[in-house]
Amino acid sequence: MILRYLAAAVALSSMAACSTSPAAPDAARTQLAPTGKLRAGMNLSNTLFTGKDASGELHGVSVDLMRELASRLGVPVEFVVYPTPGEVADDAGAGKWDVAVLAIEPARAQTIAFSPPLTEIEGAYVVRKASPLRAVGQVDASGVRIAAPNKAGYELYLTRTLRNATLVRTKNLDGSIAAFNDGSVDAVAGLKPALLDVMAKLPDGRMLEGKFMTVNHGLGTPRDRSAAADYLKAFVADVNASGFVARSIERHKIQGLSAVR
Repeated sequence: MILRYLAAAVALSSMAACSTSPAAPDAARTQLAPTGKLRAGMNLSNTLFTGKDASGELHGVSVDLMRELASRLGVPVEFVVYPTPGEVADDAGAGKWDVAVLAIEPARAQTIAFSPPLTEIEGAYVVRKASPLRAVGQVDASGVRIAAPNKAGYELYLTRTLRNATLVRTKNLDGSIAAFNDGSVDAVAGLKPALLDVMAKLPDGRMLEGKFMTVNHGLGTPRDRSAAADYLKAFVADVNASGFVARSIERHKIQGLSAVR
């Protein structure tokens, strides 16, 4: 256990070595850590950002980011764990978390102040092998039923942009897979890396070439915390420019997640 913590500390130190550490103004520190801790909202459904090992310890790009942010603020970090991103977003006004990594979406921006993007991920569709659909642009057609987890960033995007297809909202990606396998829907929407990981669970599925959107994730804080939001913008600009995010993605061997340059 001690060796694991030491290894993590060394890795984080090396990732931060090329970054600057602007001092946080008192107002930003107060708004980002009103309890004396940085309470980080963690979404376990997006394994590109957050994972959990056999001991229950969290790891991943989001963990690295939250620890770096807490270090710059000079406060400890406390992970507040949620099963889905929608539940994280729903608690934005509940005073349960101070910062979270979430897909940047206009619907969420009503209650959450977002930083500039940290990362990019492609959104993709899986359809049946015998489906006449051959291109992403053909999916938004009358009679086509698309499954997507409720309040996921790409579900919010599809809610806003679909004109002809029917969106079937599920609890999570597993729910979308079940709906596809039982014939309730014609397509599954998801983040491309996650869909690639579950193709074995979709024996009658094939992924369409291309993307229907690019999902950008950023750091979010409750919308009424203007000093916190300003500091997060500067923090994200720094970790992007220094390569911190890219090195974290590489260290965790995450496929399909790209740092914003």
